[in-house]
Amino acid sequence: MVITAKKSSRRADIPLLDLNREHRSLKASLGRSLARIVANNQFIRGPAYKEFCRSFANFCQTAHCIGVANGTDALYLAIKALGLGPGDEIITSPLTFIAPAEAASNAGATVVFSDVEEQSFCLNPALIEAKISSKTKAVIPVHIFGQPADMDPILKLAASKRLRVIEDACQAHGARYRGRRAGSLGDLGCFSFYPTKNLGAMGDAGAVTGNNPDLAGRVASLADHGSRQKYIHEEPGINSRLDDFQAAVLLVKLPRLEKNNAKRRQWAALYGKLLEGAGDIICPEPAPGTEPVFHLYVVRSARRDALKDFLNARGIGAQVYYPVPLHLQSPYQKLGYHNGDFPVAERLCREMLALPMFPDLKEKEVRRVAAAVRSFFDTKAWRG
Repeated sequence: MVITAKKSSRRADIPLLDLNREHRSLKASLGRSLARIVANNQFIRGPAYKEFCRSFANFCQTAHCIGVANGTDALYLAIKALGLGPGDEIITSPLTFIAPAEAASNAGATVVFSDVEEQSFCLNPALIEAKISSKTKAVIPVHIFGQPADMDPILKLAASKRLRVIEDACQAHGARYRGRRAGSLGDLGCFSFYPTKNLGAMGDAGAVTGNNPDLAGRVASLADHGSRQKYIHEEPGINSRLDDFQAAVLLVKLPRLEKNNAKRRQWAALYGKLLEGAGDIICPEPAPGTEPVFHLYVVRSARRDALKDFLNARGIGAQVYYPVPLHLQSPYQKLGYHNGDFPVAERLCREMLALPMFPDLKEKEVRRVAAAVRSFFDTKAWRG
């Protein structure tokens, strides 16, 4: 699978992401693992599922992991397991994919947005308290692009206000905050294993992690029709189960995750070095006390759209994440937000551009991308 920038004028010679490079080296082991699933005829919550949940919980430094159908369901189930719904407010970021806000809305809660930090792109802890009302019950910090949010002040504020904290770690598999893994810091952590993630399945898949056995049990029950015992249902749930095929794929890939994340950090450091002083480019820098995993390598430029077109025309798969902040999109217009309400998020959405980033990149490719970015700033497109 090759992910390239949309509307590219040519096929990307250096794609944003190339899964084929990873999967070629795993072909034999994946084949053996999937053949075992077929042979034992246990496709739902079977041995592969149980082994993966144990392994991923251990990786995340948590006591529990519940495999579910996708990352959006993981967020929804975490919200429901915490008893949140109609009449409750949940604070989250406007600078992310719609999943955390969508999950809150689908649970019947009201979404409240708060602005982000310019450096990390994550929720700004200093701005959250002003968004808290008597109806606020939870905060969903998003570890966007693999950079952990500043969790200690968020957790301290949440404790003082008796709020729940749900981590959206869907882009942060293996990231660390002050030595602790993403997904182990809040009441519950939520992961997506969409194929393009740092740990990706070969289809939709997700997980919820945590240390509280009662919460973990409720997530598992809600994900299986509200049932802990076959044909006995405690409450209405949903059907959201990680199947054994996807669990088997993830088990093959999990042992490589640390090494792959280290490669991403290596390429990020090289990009930063090569792009220093290039026009108005601002490169991402890890926040103090964090070890990001660079799910995406996102630079900033006031000439973002022209730069993207320039790179795409030269066979480089640059892509925009995210063009419009959530508070300005149709589902949340009824909440009364306007341009200017979250100036940092809005500015970042005008400036952010993802450059090719995946473990199997070659150094010469990173250098070619950086050289193309630098050359853009010698063109009329840059001088505008």
